[in-house]
Amino acid sequence: MEKTEKMSKIILITGAGGLIGKVLTETLIQRGYKVHILSRSKTQYPNKNVNSFQWNLSKEQIDPACIKGVDAIIHLAGEGIANQRWTKRRKKKLLESRTKSIKLIYSLLEKYVTHRVKTVISASGTGYYGNRSNEILTEESPPSDTFLAQLCIRWENAVQEGSKLHIRTVNMRTGFVLSNQGGALAPMAKITKLGLGSTLGDGAQWVSWIHMEDVIQMYIFALEHPSIHGIYNMVAPHPTTNKIMTTTLAQLFKKLLWLPAIPAWVLKLVLGEMSVLALDSARVSSDKILSTGFKFKFSTIDSALRNIYLR
Repeated sequence: MEKTEKMSKIILITGAGGLIGKVLTETLIQRGYKVHILSRSKTQYPNKNVNSFQWNLSKEQIDPACIKGVDAIIHLAGEGIANQRWTKRRKKKLLESRTKSIKLIYSLLEKYVTHRVKTVISASGTGYYGNRSNEILTEESPPSDTFLAQLCIRWENAVQEGSKLHIRTVNMRTGFVLSNQGGALAPMAKITKLGLGSTLGDGAQWVSWIHMEDVIQMYIFALEHPSIHGIYNMVAPHPTTNKIMTTTLAQLFKKLLWLPAIPAWVLKLVLGEMSVLALDSARVSSDKILSTGFKFKFSTIDSALRNIYLR
């Protein structure tokens, strides 16, 4: 696929304060874009190419100026999946933070018919697939019946409502994001550096990961190539297992793995239903995004972790 010209100079980002959103905002600015962000409180940014606008999901309020001149929206907003135990109230918040937010934006676009928005690109998650052992999972694979799967389904469906407004929609089912700035890798690496690393469960569960740099480039690729639409797995070409990831980290830090594996029952006891984040096995394919011409900078877990911790 040949690279197209930039579709837009102004991008609206929801969830710009999150792990991915911060890096994506900076990268877009470096590439010459201007960025609008939605926040609970209006913030002044030192960079003249970033403008902040307020919204309030609980009150269904949004500053209509946020869409002025905007050609594309990148939807990253959502409460952190692993921040708190999944109580009934927490599950409701996880869902609504993802679905009500995009519905509020679509309501705004319906009201202001002269808007220029042509594209909405949204996060989703490989939690869609659930625990599938060694099965190779493509975008056509059926979903699981877990809470995470149902969350992803409703998230994706809410985004795809944009097609009724003649908007190109893209959903990125994101895997385990590798970054030393946050997410699940940072505490895992910290523990391993202290010589206290250990596999989770039997360690055989597949981890479909992706380096932060490739996450950012995939969003930009989808933004700048109008033929990209629908569902894509946002994972590197070579998934690994929990045991191999843990071993690779230990080798990089020159540490021994002397502690026994943490039994699955202990994780379930401590984390409750949220233990699926550590124990579910999902061997997710990246063939679809590769077929578009996208090229990964980091294809193997060794190269990705070396870049993060040894550069």
